Amino acid sequence: MAKPKRPPIQPHWWSKTLAGGVLGFTLALALMGLFAWLGPGGIEAPNKVQFNMWVVPVIWMAVFAFVYLFRTGLHAWLWLGAANMAAFSALAVVRVIMEGG
Repeated sequence: MAKPKRPPIQPHWWSKTLAGGVLGFTLALALMGLFAWLGPGGIEAPNKVQFNMWVVPVIWMAVFAFVYLFRTGLHAWLWLGAANMAAFSALAVVRVIMEGG
C-alpha cells in the first residue's frame, strides 16, 4: 500500500517571517523568563542578568531559522502562538509559586 503524499512546504514567506519575528521574539522572552526564575540561583542570582540578556537573541534566531519549515504561514502562526501561550502560562505559574502566593 502506497504511503499518502504530504503536501509540500509552501513558500508563504511574508507570513512565516512575521510569525518568526513577532512570535519568535515573544517566545524567546518567555523562555528567558522561565530560565531566570528556575535557573541556578533563582531570580536573585547576581551574574544571571547578563546571560539572560544574551540568550534572548539566540533563542529568537533559532525560532526564526526554523519557522520556514512549517508547511504554511498559518501553521507557523498557530504553532508559535500555542507555544507562546504555553510558555507564558508556565511563566505565570512559576512566578506565583516562586513568590509564595
